[in-house]
Amino acid sequence: MNKRILLGVCGGIAAYKAAELVRLLRKQGHEVRVVMTAAARQFVTPLTFQALSGHAVHSELLDAEQEQAMSHIHLARWADILLIAPATADMLAKMAHGLADDLLSTLYLAAECPVFVAPAMNQAMWGKAVTQENIARLQSHNVQCIGPAAGEQACGEQGLGRMVEPADICRQVLEHGQSGALSDVNIVISAGPTREPLDPVRYITNRSSGKMGYALASAALFAGANVTLVSGPVNLPTPAGAKLIPVETALQMYDAVITHCRTADIYIGAAAVADYRPQQLADSKIKKGGDIGNIALVKNPDIIAAVAGLQPKPLVVGFAAETDDLENYAKHKLQTKNLDLIAANWVGQTEGGFESDRNALQVFWPGGQQILPMTDKHTLAAQLLKLIAEKLHEKNPVKNS
Repeated sequence: MNKRILLGVCGGIAAYKAAELVRLLRKQGHEVRVVMTAAARQFVTPLTFQALSGHAVHSELLDAEQEQAMSHIHLARWADILLIAPATADMLAKMAHGLADDLLSTLYLAAECPVFVAPAMNQAMWGKAVTQENIARLQSHNVQCIGPAAGEQACGEQGLGRMVEPADICRQVLEHGQSGALSDVNIVISAGPTREPLDPVRYITNRSSGKMGYALASAALFAGANVTLVSGPVNLPTPAGAKLIPVETALQMYDAVITHCRTADIYIGAAAVADYRPQQLADSKIKKGGDIGNIALVKNPDIIAAVAGLQPKPLVVGFAAETDDLENYAKHKLQTKNLDLIAANWVGQTEGGFESDRNALQVFWPGGQQILPMTDKHTLAAQLLKLIAEKLHEKNPVKNS
């Protein structure tokens, strides 16, 4: 099905790539209209995009040639998809905080269609905490972030910040545009770490940030699913539309997951659940004693194995974070816990894993496997959800036809 795609072009050297993006989208039969910021027009002329799109380029918030000078409303209602590529740090900040001082930022607020951004900026700007906070805020509002990619930048520096290549942006946008593969499917996702208290001030935990689980929740919502997110303590905004069940301990997560999985079609166990908890919880702060202290531990229940034992059983997707022998450990867990899929990733490496915004996965299922290469976690989540949707269809073709 052909789409009406509204392309926003911001000011940056990557603006020249947006011309190729228009060409590729048009080649696949989609109608494209272009909005340029004032800064974008310093890099590429509007005539270039007019020639490629077949439509006049829009740049003014109040366009006298539009009926009632309300071009932002007309364009927002026209579009099936709003894609901003390149998306500068400035534009991302405006969008994250609801500022609307030009046509493109106003279009974002007026748009009711899916929104995609392809960031492009210097690696230091991308890595700045405030930029990451803005991205997280946008993603919590179901804005889909494509990239950025790593490599050499126009300034001569190396790192994350390059705009993803037009062909990849085109593919990802159109794959998402076909979403609805999980329409009305009930998905339970567990995310983040658990905390096992020792006393009123101390606890045992791990380095999980919850980013992968939250990215999966956003991707599932975009694909039309009903999402219940059972989350340990994280510093992330809840994806808009998800039902959040906040928990702290492994026992609390177990109870919440089992309760909601009884009516779920899919369970994705992306949380890093503590295997053990202290046998006793001290009523008051444990005081410093001798050189060696001993804490007795007891085993926590195995959440994902318990879900896999439910009748009826949802499609169960596990995660395996390993420091060595990843494939063998993942396949063993897949078999012994009766899982339908398992997504395995390295931790303790130089890139990806806990706390990182990027990751790579090796996905295994009975009789097959697939590698999902290193990319940002939101792109990775969309790729994994597509694979999960395929497996659900194989398991229950009638419900998902």
